[in-house]
Amino acid sequence: MASNSNSSNKQANNPTDDAHAELTAQLEELLNTLSNKFAGVSSEIFAKMDEMSRRLDNLETQLAVNNRDRNAGPS
Repeated sequence: MASNSNSSNKQANNPTDDAHAELTAQLEELLNTLSNKFAGVSSEIFAKMDEMSRRLDNLETQLAVNNRDRNAGPS
C-alpha cells in the first residue's frame, strides 16, 4: 500500500511540476525578448551618439576655420 501512496503523490506533484516548468519557460522567453529589445535600443543609442559626435566634430572644425579666417583678416 505504501507504493500506491507514493505513486499518487508523484501524480499529484506532476501538474505542479508542469506548471513550474511552463512558468519557467515563459519567464525565459520573456527575459530573452527583453534582452533582445534592450540590445536593439542600446545599439540605436550608440549609433545616435556616434552621429552626434561626428556632427560636433564637423561643427568644431567649421568654427576653427571661421576663427582662423576672421583672425587672418584683410592684409
